[in-house]
Amino acid sequence: MQQLTSYISGAWVYGQGKERAIQHAVSGTTLYQVCSDGLPLKDSLNYARQIGGKALSAMTFQQRAQMMKAIAKHLLANKESLYQISAETGATHADGWVDIEGGIATLFAYAGLAGRELPDDTLWPEDELIPLSKQSQFAARHVLTSRPGVALHINAFNFPCWGMLEKLAPTWLAGMPAIIKPATASAQLTQAMVKLIIDSGLVPEGAIQLICGGIGDIFEHLDYHDAVTFTGSAQTGKTLRSHPRLLEKSIAFTMEADSLNCCILGEDVTPDMPEFAIFIKEVVREMTTKAGQKCTAIRRVIVPAAQMEAVQHALLKRLSGVTVGDPANPEVRMGALINLEQRDDVQEKVDDLLHNGCEPLCGGSLSALKLTGTGAENGAFYPPTLLYCADPFHHLTVHNTEAFGPVATLMPYQNRQQAIELALLGQGSLAGSLVTADERIAAEVIRATACAHGRMLILDRNSAVESTGHGSPLPMLVHGGPGRAGGGEELGGLRAVKHYMQRTAIQGSPSMLASIGREWVRGASVIEEQVHPFRKYFEQLSIGESLLTARRTITEADIVNFGCLSGDHFYAHMDKIGAAESLFGERVAHGYFVVSAAAGLFVDPGVGPVIANYGMENLRFIEPVKIGDTIQVRLTCKKKIKKVQKTAEDKPHGVVVWDVQVLNQHQQPVALYSILTLVARQNGDFIPSA
Repeated sequence: MQQLTSYISGAWVYGQGKERAIQHAVSGTTLYQVCSDGLPLKDSLNYARQIGGKALSAMTFQQRAQMMKAIAKHLLANKESLYQISAETGATHADGWVDIEGGIATLFAYAGLAGRELPDDTLWPEDELIPLSKQSQFAARHVLTSRPGVALHINAFNFPCWGMLEKLAPTWLAGMPAIIKPATASAQLTQAMVKLIIDSGLVPEGAIQLICGGIGDIFEHLDYHDAVTFTGSAQTGKTLRSHPRLLEKSIAFTMEADSLNCCILGEDVTPDMPEFAIFIKEVVREMTTKAGQKCTAIRRVIVPAAQMEAVQHALLKRLSGVTVGDPANPEVRMGALINLEQRDDVQEKVDDLLHNGCEPLCGGSLSALKLTGTGAENGAFYPPTLLYCADPFHHLTVHNTEAFGPVATLMPYQNRQQAIELALLGQGSLAGSLVTADERIAAEVIRATACAHGRMLILDRNSAVESTGHGSPLPMLVHGGPGRAGGGEELGGLRAVKHYMQRTAIQGSPSMLASIGREWVRGASVIEEQVHPFRKYFEQLSIGESLLTARRTITEADIVNFGCLSGDHFYAHMDKIGAAESLFGERVAHGYFVVSAAAGLFVDPGVGPVIANYGMENLRFIEPVKIGDTIQVRLTCKKKIKKVQKTAEDKPHGVVVWDVQVLNQHQQPVALYSILTLVARQNGDFIPSA
């Protein structure tokens, strides 16, 4: 019998003690034995902190992003081996695609986010300078630094790849090592992916470890720098959350628990509308994808009483076409549950619902199971099950009991307020959906129910064309929810990275803050040289290098000419009488003329290292510029972001962010903004892929 090893402190190891078996979800045969008893889990924490943590935290955000991108490419090139193991868990190829390639896509997404938005540094200045004094020589800003701890990720069985990678991506970007504890029932797939990562040689030693089996006493050795994330049942999560060590050391704990997510059909939708078909398709997809083993799956289907008969008929018709069996059979559309234990749990929960106000419309017991093909008779299959609760306000079990399989319950509502109340009875959900063509209904329902949901999807004929669906978490959106759903938040773009970092408010002079953040801030000292900064290559530019330009006096002709050229004849610029009655008291220059004139003052016109203007950020007009005013510009190199040379043919370059201060004759700022330029690098660093 194959032993499923753990990866601890740089070695593949196996425990000594009571073993647990992992069965093939389709055939029922035992595939692996798992045991982590006796493994030095305390040592694995120290190994992660001392070896993996130090290596990761020494890398810049850009280097971490490139590491993750390389890993994603490696996993994608070896995905077929993962699909073969995924089939052992009862997943169809479509199910596996969401888990395997969806997880890899999350790595790509975070690598891209970091590449565009994070500094080529180990410290992340989070905000702009915050003045704390009248003369602005005492100021503050918040910075984020890597914590010298380890992230312990305890994951659920339903997404052994995606569940790991969606947490690993922000953890690594934050410069923190991770110890992965997959659910034992599908640990073989997580282990296979971790082995691919380790064998690739792309990650520092100690950046990732794996525990196949139980977590033993590892909680006893966690410290305040560490973080714990949990995905799974609400009951297990509550037990872990209340562990004395977490409370004693104030250890960050994020929980994502299964929830009784809902989908509401708007009262405006009738069977002849496209939204009706969209609703039916969405409910059935959520019931059958991964055999309903999704923390975001639709469990409560909230339908106008007037449309209940039509909805029942349409759902039953579509569910009757769902073929169940061995995913290797091309005719099969829904695979097995993870194991027989899970199947028994689903049946127990369904029985509970049937004894508390629900009746079966289809499925509901193993006797209703019809398998497609042969050879799967011993598998952990369960039939698609649609229940009906006629009085969901009286029978509250339907809002408290989740059958974690292909099970959903229909419930009627008489008016919009009842629909809202039913949605809220879930006591907190990861995701909810509303299908409607009426914007007023959408506004009222979402405003009333958003407080109980981490994410809400509004589907109509327009959005459905491109929608990723009710249950699809996206890297740029928060994945989590209040109440029963655990109160945690995962993903959500770069905010997820901050969860694994330490935020510190740094107070001092602007020059000190600029030195610490390696990013110039207004009020800090500048470097002035004879050579125009636009004549310098990326490597030659220094943070704080500054140019104070010549002056230009604004004339009436400037304003008239710009108005004719741009077509902007706003009265404050062109109408002497109207401008006199305005808050300005007289005609003023166009704001965009001021910006254009500023560019004319600071731009060096000759051919040089500056390739292009990449963009403008945070433009603010502070004071009006009137006829006869004189402007001058202070241009300062604020920060530099080195860009990766993707091919040998690409011109090596980086992005330089320049602070622009347009000043009047009284040295008062009239416009403040940043511009971004692409600046050539002197030396390329393209490294061909192996």
